[in-house]
This record gives sequence, C-alpha cells and structure tokens, in this order.
Amino acid sequence: MKQEIRLIYNDACQQVIDLILPIQQIEFNVPVTVEDQPDLRDLERNYHQGGGGFWGAFLDGELVGTIALINTGHHAGAIRKMFVKKEFRGKELGLAQALLETLLAYSRQAGITDLYLGTVEQLKAALRFTSAMGLCRSPQQIYRHISPEWP
Repeated sequence: MKQEIRLIYNDACQQVIDLILPIQQIEFNVPVTVEDQPDLRDLERNYHQGGGGFWGAFLDGELVGTIALINTGHHAGAIRKMFVKKEFRGKELGLAQALLETLLAYSRQAGITDLYLGTVEQLKAALRFTSAMGLCRSPQQIYRHISPEWP
C-alpha cells in the first residue's frame, strides 16, 4: 500500500466529513453533526489561513486519517480533528504517529512550542495515544507538549 501524508484543502472537505462523522457518531457515540463543526466545510479559512494546517493520511489514494492545527498565537497551537479509520489504526501502519509527527515538524518550523489537545472522554484511545507520544495531561483536561526539542 502506498502511504502518503499531505496537506489537504477545501476540495477535500466532503472526504473529511465522510471520514470523521462516522467515527464520531457511530464508533464513539458522540452526539455531534456536521452543522456543529462548520470548520469542516472550510479548511482553508479555519486552519490554513491562520498559520495552521490540515493534513490527510492517504493509503492508495483513499483518505483514511486526518489531523489539524490551529495556530492560536503566542507560540501555541491546538491539535484538532485527529482521526484514523478503525481498520487502519495501530503500529503496523503507524498512520496516527505519522500524522502527529507531521504536525509536530510543522509546528517546530512555525515556532509553535506549546500544543494543546481538547478531546472528549469517549475518545480514550486518543488520550492513551497522545500520552504515549510524549504529551502530558494537565488539570484542565488538555494536553500540553512541553519540550520544543521533542523529536
């Protein structure tokens, strides 16, 4: 399988919605709709224009994962929309890790040293994964990337 991580733009909005919504609604029973997430309909305005980005993981041309960064200013950013289709998760393909490493490399280049991840309790795997990747939990239920030298 050919694996590729690349920036994606508004021409991929429907693919992103088709990937993310079933994971949120069906797999994790999060009561959220596309109307609750207007950012998914304009990736360029909500992520790219502010100095962040929106990346997709592709296997043989199929979008199977996403991760996004909002540049919040003051050398900080928020990690958003980190999802990988269930059948493509795990260490074998390493897509989640590749997505996060791509975002971290971009963040370092952009001078972003503090990263925050807001998530819901239903996404326990995301909490375990980000912890295993060196992000630490704070009392505010967010994760903070503390070391700008972290590879």
